[in-house]
Parts: sequence; structure tokens; C-alpha cells
Amino acid sequence: MNTFTKAGLVAIALVFAQSATSVAFAATTNLPSLHQQGAVTYLSGGVGSDQSDALKDVMHQYPLVLEFTGATRQGNEYLADIPVHIADMNGKTLLNATSHGPFMLASLPNGRYTITASHDGKTQQRVVDVKSSGHVRAMFVWPTQPEGSTS
Repeated sequence: MNTFTKAGLVAIALVFAQSATSVAFAATTNLPSLHQQGAVTYLSGGVGSDQSDALKDVMHQYPLVLEFTGATRQGNEYLADIPVHIADMNGKTLLNATSHGPFMLASLPNGRYTITASHDGKTQQRVVDVKSSGHVRAMFVWPTQPEGSTS
């Protein structure tokens, strides 16, 4: 292989490497802000397809993934502004926050937790076992009233 061909291949490889880095950086710039509450690091959001896609790309990095939706006749719709409370089995609060979109990703120590979430005056609970070797996903689905319904 001549010197020109080697140099050309190196240049092409560098362009591809830079493109991959740019795509990864673009995905992380669409992430919502990271928050800390005691020992818990979390982020929430997912309103808009760019942010939703960015969150889905990093879900595997968090031991706990929460998803909030409202059930309609047409399917599920994402919900935001969901109050979330996470407590250990002794009742000690680890997180008391509001999810600013349909996804909340949290890093918690290994353990068993009760998660409470509310929407439209209705509260739901889930009990999860968090382990560092994987991640747990808990879905909260609330029935929603069709627009114009009074019941």
C-alpha cells in the first residue's frame, strides 16, 4: 500500500471517529439536568422526541427507570409533572421530587424500595428491588378522561 493510500485511510478513519463522537455528544446534550438528593442521583424528562431518545439511550446506565403514562382509547400518552416519592423498607425517604416528563432515571443503592407516584388525584405504588447488576423498570399508567367527559 502506498503512502498516499495509508494517509487517505487514516483520514477517513478520523472522520468516522469524529462523527461517532459528535453523535454521542449530541445525544448527551439533549439530556435533562442531573439532580442529587441525598444518596440519590436522578434525572427526569422526555418531553419532545430528542430528549426522549436521549433518555432512552442512557437508561441502561441507571438501576431504576420509572415511566409515567395515561391510558386513552387511542393508546398511552406520556405524562409530566408527576410527584414521586421513593422510600426504603424502613420508611426512610430517599427521594421526594417531581418528574418533569414521562421518564425518571435514578441511581439508588442496592435495596428494596416503595415508589409512590400521583397523577390527577390518584396515587399508585410499586415495590422494586434495585441491584447494581442490572436495572428495574416500573411503569405507572393512569386511566385518563377523554376531553369533554364529565364523569
